[in-house]
Amino acid sequence: MLEELLMAAAATGVAAVAYVGAAARVVKQYERGVVFRFGRLRGQVRAPGFTMIVPAVDRLHKVNMQIVTMPVPAQEGITRDNVTVRVDAVVYFRVVDAAEALVRVEDYKFAVSQMAQTSLRSIIGKSDLDDLLSNREKLNQGLELMLDSPAIGWGVQIDRVEIKDVSLPETMKRSMARQAEADRERRARLINADAELQASKKLAEAAHQMAEAPSALQLRLLQTVMAVAAEKNSTLVLPIPVELLRFLERATPEPPAAAPPMPPPAPLPPVEDLTGPSVDPAPRTTPGDMAA
Repeated sequence: MLEELLMAAAATGVAAVAYVGAAARVVKQYERGVVFRFGRLRGQVRAPGFTMIVPAVDRLHKVNMQIVTMPVPAQEGITRDNVTVRVDAVVYFRVVDAAEALVRVEDYKFAVSQMAQTSLRSIIGKSDLDDLLSNREKLNQGLELMLDSPAIGWGVQIDRVEIKDVSLPETMKRSMARQAEADRERRARLINADAELQASKKLAEAAHQMAEAPSALQLRLLQTVMAVAAEKNSTLVLPIPVELLRFLERATPEPPAAAPPMPPPAPLPPVEDLTGPSVDPAPRTTPGDMAA
């Protein structure tokens, strides 16, 4: 009798261990467990840690709650200003409701990927090329709103959307390079012209100051001579006073006035024709003409 009780207890223990082994589940910290009993959603979502289910009756599905980084394949489209571009992006999303992510959509990752590709093509068609190149933050916000509206009903939340790269045709790159070069050249010419204008104004002020104090011109001449002499060269500088040049200009005699041009010769008188009118010679007659 005792042996039968011991064997029954041992069998019960083995069955209990087997049951616990079949029913025991461990949900990790970054996961949530969703239990389906005979195909129907059972109770609340299981929290992380040790949990039990009914073997052969319940099915436990673990849903990852971490942020998923999903690259969006490059999409080719035509912008609003008729430029063909290729744009690729990356989407950061996470599951906020594990039960909705399993029940509402068959594969939430695939659904988010397809929706991101469609939204990216739509953004390309609604934007200009300048917006894609320089105003990406606004486009990222618009793309995030387009993705977040349907995804929230799937138990998925879009955290961030970033446009990674915008590929342009080679002809467009060369055109943009020429445009940038022309714009830089225009700005360089404007800066140079402005510098010339400012320099001319300063030189005019300096000229007025030197006109009031002639000795300032001599000092400036001596400074120029010192600057030239400071360099190691064989240049010979002979400063000539301006007054001497003016004296020589006044002492130079004026060139003689040019002689007036000769009047044209008078036309010759007409020559009288003394030959008279021309007389045709008389026709010669032959004997045959006279007989007739």
